[in-house]
Amino acid sequence: MAHGHRGSPTGFTLIEVLVALAIISIALLAALRVAAQGTTNVGELRTRLLAGWVAENMLAEHRARGDWLPLGINRGKEREGGIEFAWRREVIATPNPAFRRVDVFVFMAPDDGRALAHFTAFVVNPPTATR
Repeated sequence: MAHGHRGSPTGFTLIEVLVALAIISIALLAALRVAAQGTTNVGELRTRLLAGWVAENMLAEHRARGDWLPLGINRGKEREGGIEFAWRREVIATPNPAFRRVDVFVFMAPDDGRALAHFTAFVVNPPTATR
């Protein structure tokens, strides 16, 4: 006489399926949150990169022209990559009168609160040629 497996459950119960769906939904929400943060970080990095280019361009222009900048603070706006940036240039005297320190800070245009880029360079007053 052969006895079958009467009453042995096959498959999953409704509670097991609901618990599995809850675990999967929590994992997918966590992955979605990480992806959203990555997208936000990419935008921030792009803005900081463009702000750095604005500062580097200003310093490269001074270097190329050989400008002897007057002491003090200047402000202005510059557009890079379709974004309007505000900049502040501070020219500071150094112990050596032939050198000046130039600090360039770049901000988002309407807000001057947090610098996206800060570059420092030194300019040299070229000696005048005598005849």
